[in-house]
Amino acid sequence: MHCPFCGAQDTKVIDSRLAGEGAQVRRRRECLSCGERFTTYETAELALPRVVKRDGSRVPFDESKLRTGMMRALEKRPVDTEAVEAAISRILKRARGSGEREIPSRVIGEWVMAELRDLDQVAYVRFASVYRSFQDVSAFAEEVERLRNTPSPEERRNQIPLLPGDE
Repeated sequence: MHCPFCGAQDTKVIDSRLAGEGAQVRRRRECLSCGERFTTYETAELALPRVVKRDGSRVPFDESKLRTGMMRALEKRPVDTEAVEAAISRILKRARGSGEREIPSRVIGEWVMAELRDLDQVAYVRFASVYRSFQDVSAFAEEVERLRNTPSPEERRNQIPLLPGDE
């Protein structure tokens, strides 16, 4: 690992521990040349499926687009950054775990809306309005009414599962 301060190639690991729900390794490093310390994060690089857009074109999965879309919906909302990163991690895990080589953008959009619904209802409606191309106020009203009739994330967590394994 190159030192970000002096560019030297020799650094040593001082401390390692799991981070990001066990999906990352956080390492404290020290440069052997200048003595500066810095932190690195190591994650497994797994191939994400390609995204099939509405027009039929196929593009590589872009985590930065996912993050940008969610952050735009969450702009000026009181949502913790760690909660947003956890939601993004869950979406990425679903994409990798799907076993598919290609995923329709529509499916990814539904996953994002499900995560936003749990994070912040205003952000959910913002995202849904763009994603579903609301044309008028009645479309907003319908979505807000649907949201009102859906149990809150807290209510869902407190529900007793109907079948074993449901959570």
